[in-house]
Amino acid sequence: MMKYIYISLFILCSTATMKAQEKYSTKTGTITFEASVPSFEEVKATHSNVGAILKSSNGEFAALALVKGFRFKLALMEEHFNENYMESTAYPKAVVKGKLSNFNISELSENETEFLLKGNITMHGTTRALEEIVRVSLTGDSINLKTEFVLNPEDFNIKIPKIVANKIADEVNITANFSLSKSDL
Repeated sequence: MMKYIYISLFILCSTATMKAQEKYSTKTGTITFEASVPSFEEVKATHSNVGAILKSSNGEFAALALVKGFRFKLALMEEHFNENYMESTAYPKAVVKGKLSNFNISELSENETEFLLKGNITMHGTTRALEEIVRVSLTGDSINLKTEFVLNPEDFNIKIPKIVANKIADEVNITANFSLSKSDL
């Protein structure tokens, strides 16, 4: 009887370990956005503590950025961003959830492979569909994801006051980089 208990316990532990190895995560992903207009002050910020997780068995991906984590060159610009535009007290998070189409971890190498990320982005209390190309590579035990895309503040009900509207681009360029390691999440 004890033999069966040990075998059952071994199988249970092995299954739990395999499940844990299916997920890759980071707490130090980077997102940069730029909404600069020529001849005006640079409107650019970077967030270096973005959490992300990738389920390697099926390509499910999620990333979460606390809005107050974006850093600007000018403190006043950061304050306006949080209080007037993003209203980060009311809407503290930006979230991407989706799936990398046809993702297969066994096909990854040091060379980047492109996948289509289909999902949603939620920001400023508004959720929109998102379909963007993500470049994925494998370096050692880390999966690296990179993407660039464009967002429009109006699509998320972010209002830009007319007094500064000509100093901020209508389209915001987003760059995201994640280096994900095996996780026990």
